Amino acid sequence: MKFRNSREAAKIEPQMAPMIDVVFQLLIFFMLTLKIVEPEGDFSINMPVAAQASNAVPEQNLPPLKVQLLAQGNGELQSLRYNNSDLGTGPAAFERLNGLILKAIGRPGNPLTEEQEVEIEADYNLNYEYVISAVGAVSGRMQKTSDGKTKMIRYIQNINFAPARNKPGA
Repeated sequence: MKFRNSREAAKIEPQMAPMIDVVFQLLIFFMLTLKIVEPEGDFSINMPVAAQASNAVPEQNLPPLKVQLLAQGNGELQSLRYNNSDLGTGPAAFERLNGLILKAIGRPGNPLTEEQEVEIEADYNLNYEYVISAVGAVSGRMQKTSDGKTKMIRYIQNINFAPARNKPGA
């Protein structure tokens, strides 16, 4: 097969002048649209001198709050203890725990108790329902509002769990 125009193919070279023109136009565009912003945080403000440290409010040290849940052999609650005082068993014990926590923090929403922690220590074989009841008792209580709805009144949000006691094989 023979090609019609059998001239030697001319070498095609890219034209550099239009490419350079486009680069310069882009450069000028970006230079004209650049917004120069002053560095952040460079304020020329004269701040007042700090007050003496003697006016500072002393930090209130709240007593440690420890709850112990002792189990019987079958997993039932044997004793609920708060700071080494026995509160008994059953729902009344958890209500007493709720009242003692409220008494310890003063009032619900007290800003001084935001860092307060409660440590719950439960026996290894204790049924979970008692642990959940203890968490509920130290967390707060439910209260009816004037419009008939119920809302949670928070006491303490930081609850820690101690390692399980009486773990078999330990």
